Formats: sequence, C-alpha cells, structure tokens
Amino acid sequence: MATTMMSDPLEQSKIDSAPMPEPIRLEASENSSALAIQTKKRPIREKLYEIIFEADTAGGKAFDVVLLIMILGSVVVVMLDSVRALNLQYFETFRTLEWFFTIAFTIEYVLRLYCSTNRAKYASSFFGVIDLLSILPTYVAIFLSGAQYMMIVRILRLLRLFRIFKLGRFLQEADTMIMALKSSTPKISVFLFSVMSVVTIVGAMMYLIEPNESGFTSIPRSIYWAVVTLTTVGYGDIAPQTVLGQFLACTVMILGYGIIAVPTGIVSVEMHKASQKKSEILSCSNCGAKSHQDNSRFCNRCGAKLTRVPLDHQS
Repeated sequence: MATTMMSDPLEQSKIDSAPMPEPIRLEASENSSALAIQTKKRPIREKLYEIIFEADTAGGKAFDVVLLIMILGSVVVVMLDSVRALNLQYFETFRTLEWFFTIAFTIEYVLRLYCSTNRAKYASSFFGVIDLLSILPTYVAIFLSGAQYMMIVRILRLLRLFRIFKLGRFLQEADTMIMALKSSTPKISVFLFSVMSVVTIVGAMMYLIEPNESGFTSIPRSIYWAVVTLTTVGYGDIAPQTVLGQFLACTVMILGYGIIAVPTGIVSVEMHKASQKKSEILSCSNCGAKSHQDNSRFCNRCGAKLTRVPLDHQS
C-alpha cells in the first residue's frame, strides 16, 4: 500500500511532464485548401497575362500579330463603309464585319481587365483608354447614327507595333521630340500671339481698303483671308481688287514665307538641346551592358545597380 502511494507521485510527474498533443488546426487546413484553389486559378490568369500583355513569348507575339491584323481590317472596313457607293452595295457585309471586330475587341478588353495585375492602372492608361474608345462607337451608334465612323480611332492601337517588334528606340526619339515641343511652348505661344495680331490688323486694313464687292464684307471674313494668305494656302475665294489691297496682299504673302521658318527653327533648336540633355547612358559596372532604358535602376542582364556615364566621358 505504501509502495503504491509512493509510486503515484512519480507516475503523476511523468504524466505531467509528457508533451501534450497539438490541437488539430482547422485554420491551417482551410488555408491550404484555399491556397490549392488559388493555385488552380492562378495559372489560367497568369497564362492569359503572358499571352495578352507579353510580346516576348511565341503565344504573346502571335496574339499581338493577329490583333494588329484585326485592327487594320477594322480600320479598312470603316473607311470603305464611308464610300457611299460601297455602303449601298455592301451595307450588310460592313455591318457584320463591324460587329465582329467590335465583339472581338470587347472580349479582348474584358480579358485585359481580368488578367491585369492593376486593373485601375490599365483602365486609366493611354492604351487602356484607347482600347475602350475603340469599342464604344459601335454601341453608341445604336442610339446615335454615324457614331460608328469614330472607330477610326482604332488606328492608334497600332502603336503597339513599337512594343511588339522591339522598336523601343523610336519611342525614345519620340520622347526627345516631346521634350523639345514642351521646351518650345513659351516661344511658340509668343509667336502665335504675334501672328494672330498681324492677321487681325491686316484683316481690318483690308476691310477698310476693299469694297464689299470684293468679298471683304466683314472684319472676321477679312481676317480669314489674311490667315489663308499668310500661310501661303491661297484658296482664291476672296481676292483684293484695288491696287493698295493687292500691294498689301503681296506684302502678306512674302511675310508668310519668313514666318513659316520661325517655328521650324525654334523646334529644331529645342530638339538639339533635348538630345544633348539626354546625354547619359546607363552602364552596368558589373557586366558592362549598356542596353538599358533611361529610367532603369538595375541591369536587365545581371541585376546589379546601374551607374550613369555622361556621353562627354565616353571613349
């Protein structure tokens, strides 16, 4: 009896010291099942993203080439539909093709939204807005006749050619031109204000010099003549009849040739400055690669941090 009583505390201590079995975690199983469901869905979305947004893979390039062919086809259909003779003869064919392209582009737009990693960013981006505008005219044409001709905006989608066929260098040159135009904005604004002042004064003078029979019936109409003459277009619908009016017209024509050269020179100088400002090449100090975009921070070959080397210091 004493032995039994003496062994009870030892047994009790063994029982107390034994590790408790871990409780069954339902959350882990639930998370694993949710993860399994996600892994089943993820490949489809990732594959769609790779095909629709990436042009480096075979599937992505094939998708983009087919898309470009369809864009060209839809633009051609819109232009041919505007020819009255063809519209009367092939009206049903044009409408069928128009709805075919629109439905195809609508499905493409929905798929882009579905597989995009940031739907709001894509929808508000340049290509996202263009993709949306390219499908809206057909639906708007149901309520507003003639709106389908605005589908010509689809031609802007051909800008994807630069991404598909690795023409990024052309986009860099486009950036240079945009920088030049932005820098030229103040000078061009002053120039346009000066031209508007000149045509307003010349138009008022021609209204005073020429009789109404010559076509200068009002100052706005005379300003229209001055603009047409200064730009050397010369429609010929209005022409001065008096000697003084003809002398003023000759002065405006000669002045027009000089004025045309002004904005050309301004933009040319600013483009030269913009190309000089773009005087840094991103060079990798690890592998020496230089084929990087201007805003790159890491090497696209080895992943090392990039350093900027001014063109003046290049050999």
